[in-house]
Amino acid sequence: MLECVKKCAGRNLEKEVEIQMAYITCKDLTLGYEGHAIVSDLNFKVSKGDYLCIVGENGTGKSTLIKTLLHLQDVISGDIITGDGLKAYEVGYLPQQTLVQRDFPASVREIVLSGCQSRCGWRPFYNKEEKMVAQRAMEKMMIQDLADQCYRELSGGQQQRVLLARALCAAQKILLLDEPVSGLDPRVTAEMYQLI
Repeated sequence: MLECVKKCAGRNLEKEVEIQMAYITCKDLTLGYEGHAIVSDLNFKVSKGDYLCIVGENGTGKSTLIKTLLHLQDVISGDIITGDGLKAYEVGYLPQQTLVQRDFPASVREIVLSGCQSRCGWRPFYNKEEKMVAQRAMEKMMIQDLADQCYRELSGGQQQRVLLARALCAAQKILLLDEPVSGLDPRVTAEMYQLI
């Protein structure tokens, strides 16, 4: 069974939700593939400052929920309502890493900077502000010394830091992480959770 666990840092969430509209509200959501429901009657809200952890066994719909929230997959029924001015380009996403992604022939800087792509609009090049956003994300993930290295030559933990830095560049309001520590050793897993 899929469970949603919300951490609100000791705040009075009910009162705050009344004052401010949630970034994402899911009402009576049913999701799955090709009309086959995996999860039904899902209801939750995510507001500024919230942490929402999706917990469940394999095949219970965790990744399906994330893909549905990103509109990469259709809802079977129910509603996903965005509020508080949330735009699609303000959501950062760190998907599960695939073997193809691990062998991508680009520098760390290029991959992290690509997280700013949605900010560019029709401009073909990144501006100074976007380059600074990428630099700050690399510093936050402690990978600035790797900026000119080829991504495919990095360790799994370093690659995951690069991808998280990329997602941080895109995340202006919400960051969605799909199994961000999958395949990492315990030490690197602890480091990743600390960074997140």
